[in-house]
Amino acid sequence: MFNKRVIIKDLLTWEPGSQEVTVMGWVRTFRNGQFIALNDGSTNSNLQVVLDLGKYGSEFQKRIAVSAALKINGTVIASPGKGQKLELKATSVEILGDSDPEKYPLQPKKHSLEFLREIAHLRFRTNTFGSVFRIRHALAFAIHKFFNDKGFLYMHTPIISASDAEGAGELFKVTTLPLENIPKNENGSVNFKEDFFERSTNLTVSGQLEAELGATAFGNVYTFGPTFRAENSNTARHLAEFWMIEPEMAFYDLEDNMNLAEEFIKYIIKYAVAHNREDLEFLTQRLEDEEKHLPQDKRSEMSLLQKLEFVLQHEFERITYTEAVEILKESNYNKKEKFRFPVTGWGMDMQSEHERYLVEKHFKKPVIIRNYPKEIKAFYMRQNEDGKTVTAMDILVPGIGEIVGGSQREERLDRLEQRMKEMNIPEKDLWWYLDIRRFGTVPHSGFGLGFERMVQFVTGMTNIRDVIAFPRTPGNAEF
Repeated sequence: MFNKRVIIKDLLTWEPGSQEVTVMGWVRTFRNGQFIALNDGSTNSNLQVVLDLGKYGSEFQKRIAVSAALKINGTVIASPGKGQKLELKATSVEILGDSDPEKYPLQPKKHSLEFLREIAHLRFRTNTFGSVFRIRHALAFAIHKFFNDKGFLYMHTPIISASDAEGAGELFKVTTLPLENIPKNENGSVNFKEDFFERSTNLTVSGQLEAELGATAFGNVYTFGPTFRAENSNTARHLAEFWMIEPEMAFYDLEDNMNLAEEFIKYIIKYAVAHNREDLEFLTQRLEDEEKHLPQDKRSEMSLLQKLEFVLQHEFERITYTEAVEILKESNYNKKEKFRFPVTGWGMDMQSEHERYLVEKHFKKPVIIRNYPKEIKAFYMRQNEDGKTVTAMDILVPGIGEIVGGSQREERLDRLEQRMKEMNIPEKDLWWYLDIRRFGTVPHSGFGLGFERMVQFVTGMTNIRDVIAFPRTPGNAEF
């Protein structure tokens, strides 16, 4: 039976005592016709398998090539070699799947991340991506555990939507209309009555509006699913398809919202540090090796693990948008014109470089900025009494910039209707959203956390395309 195999990660924790086991995995290396480094993806550490010299013919041994899949029965014994307490003395070896070493693109050497993106279907087999995706899994599990333990209800919001929650217009349209002969109305507009949903629809940019419906019935809910932006931005920070966590909480004000978001971020980081130590140590060393080639002033002040521990041990700095702009304005970076985007003053929409300056240079820890100008924020955010700002908050972290965006939602029907008119958002399209302000409205808040950016922060990866299995970017929908 295949199910009787022992996972290598578990096996490596055993005390060797001549146990008879079956292992399965892929060959990482095979040397001297005797020593196989076997890996099954459960850990970056390989199991050394020792073959009896002369037991297997040369033709069979040629098939024990890099990435060949093997089933091995053997005896767990103490290893005389350094760096490993046990090895497996093979009693039988079965080749489950051959791998042609002349054609297999991943040889046992260092490959660039750019090259590995071109063979994204195979990059999971490298140590770097093995660590990244095991950590991604742990973070996803921790997210569900955090909210479940707090009594939140997990909602599945629609992937296909008729609304644009962000109002940015960067939408992937969903249609069954024949593109070569799109039906038109007399005025030349698309006749959506002939489309599947009989109206214009798109892939969702956010599950927030639907989650608010849930929050005003269940109290606390969260979503965790894919979202889509048709933003033609080919950078290391953007994806066309990415995952979002969006909790919505009834009877929460902005301070409650900030408190939950900080607790949430610390919880999932703590979970990864506790359960993925080996992978984080590997990525920490990888980052240090990469930075050895950089000038001293370009290197990180803390190692990856030190950075994560630092976040766990310190309270996030909390400032207003007005204070943030003043800090940027008075900074040497601004006075010496080091910012690519000039600090124009109050009302500006801060760029990533401004956000990173605040967390990496000024405060040197995560920062929560609150009370942004209403002109640069979405229609659903609660308006402050000053008439200029809304109860919005962003959480900024080193290396990434913004990782969380949230707000107290506008629960006052008249204020929300007025804001929608100001921003030319048709009430007829969001009648259902306005209804929850008509029937038992309550103060409520929520935030969104970009999952890939969180994975980036925890793993230290600098390109967002390296923390999602199959990145979707302009011109790229391979695999």
